[in-house]
Amino acid sequence: MSVTDERGVLPEPDDLPRWLAPLPRWLEDFGLRLAWVVVAINVVGTAFGFWYYGFQPIPLSTPLVGLQFSHEPLVMWPFVPDSPVATLFIALSLALWKLGRSNEYVNALAFFGCWKLGFWTPFVLALFFDGFIGVGWPMYAFLFFSHLAMVVQAFLIHRYSDFPVGAVALAVLWYGFNDVVDYFVPIVGTPHHTNLPGQLVDATTGFYTHPTPTHEYAAAGAVVLTLTATFWALSTRVKKLELERDERRANTERA
Repeated sequence: MSVTDERGVLPEPDDLPRWLAPLPRWLEDFGLRLAWVVVAINVVGTAFGFWYYGFQPIPLSTPLVGLQFSHEPLVMWPFVPDSPVATLFIALSLALWKLGRSNEYVNALAFFGCWKLGFWTPFVLALFFDGFIGVGWPMYAFLFFSHLAMVVQAFLIHRYSDFPVGAVALAVLWYGFNDVVDYFVPIVGTPHHTNLPGQLVDATTGFYTHPTPTHEYAAAGAVVLTLTATFWALSTRVKKLELERDERRANTERA
């Protein structure tokens, strides 16, 4: 696997099967050449995401902390804004790669985040369509397609990452723990997943309710996506190792 040098040479793709690298070569190259633009877009998306969850320094007429953040325990805030954290991970992944300091742990976190939240959000938007339509068509379409674009970004990472097992393990730990506190064992308060249709604030506890079966459907989607992200990342790792082995064998035979 080659890396970008100061002249902007792109890393050559490995000969991965289409199901592991579904984007056409021209689209991968396009995304990598515009990496700084993609980084900037994701930074803006991260800021918007935190605003969407309730951290709203603008406008000044609203409380600094409101919406979902205001009903979540402070200690659990890192596990609430899943999509903004995922866009932050991919921004860091691309930026570090462009700076020649690619970090495999960040790369794995970025892949998991973009895969998982890029699919989970359109999944719940479609599944609970009637409950979300109140946000208005422009916002609904923005949320739907901007998250699918995260999936596209996930498939740029294999060009400059080998997904080592340790990095994948960290990503599994982070997103697996996220699933636990989001749906099963919240530790503090009630589950901390993104607000879904039908949730209300309990007047007694101040925490959100989690009506069934909405909660269970959202949980199932999240767990399946964490598992499939693990499978895709490790499959990419295995295939790259197989290609390296085959190349060494061919070089030995030629020698």
